Amino acid sequence: MLWCASTRRVVSGVPLWSCLQQTLRSPGCTLKPQLWHHSQAFSLLSQPKLTSTSKVLSSRTVSVHGSRLCHRDSQNTSERAQGKAGFSLKSLSQAPKPALYLGFSGLIPFMSTPLLMAATQSFYPVLAYAQMVYGAAIVSFLGGARWGFAIPAGSPAQPDWMNLGNSVIPSLLAWMALLCKDNITEGALVVMMGLGLSLHYDLTLLPGYPSWFKAMRTVLTLVATFSLVATLALKQVCPEKKLGQIQN
Repeated sequence: MLWCASTRRVVSGVPLWSCLQQTLRSPGCTLKPQLWHHSQAFSLLSQPKLTSTSKVLSSRTVSVHGSRLCHRDSQNTSERAQGKAGFSLKSLSQAPKPALYLGFSGLIPFMSTPLLMAATQSFYPVLAYAQMVYGAAIVSFLGGARWGFAIPAGSPAQPDWMNLGNSVIPSLLAWMALLCKDNITEGALVVMMGLGLSLHYDLTLLPGYPSWFKAMRTVLTLVATFSLVATLALKQVCPEKKLGQIQN
């Protein structure tokens, strides 16, 4: 029977102590008490090692999975917090140079009109109308940019009725402003309405815009709106003149 036990221990993947236990349980098997004690000692010595090793492996596995889950949770939380927190004007330093320079250079037609009128103490309807037309073009451009943002595949803004419909509304407001040729005040108010509505869409309704773009859009919209307000204020306090009378 000892020879039988020794041959049975070569079974692939089966420990010696389990083979001995199976051999002892078989009928007609008689072993000496010493061999029984040796088998029990071997099983007691080997089992804690396997248990400790399994505990270490399981603890490492749990720690790895836990760290991954914590990392994912923290990343998702930071992304949600960033989306809810909005933006800061300090993020303008992260803006690409072409977008920053071209964006602020677009304020020249807005700011030059009230500055020229304030310098000459005169109101020029032609310049005021040109400022309003330029503002209408900017409002229409912002709507087209929003349309182009929702079209590409994988964009966070889906090309649904809401996003594409909101992209068309600024263009309609720009068209309404151009109809107010005989009343510059009403046309300027419609342009300011389009600028504010476009800014509201960009900051709240459409996700995915970077924080530097939101900050730049806010500054550009505020400066453009104040320029239109300054032109309307100068219309009330300055005498009206034609453009050819600037040198006089």
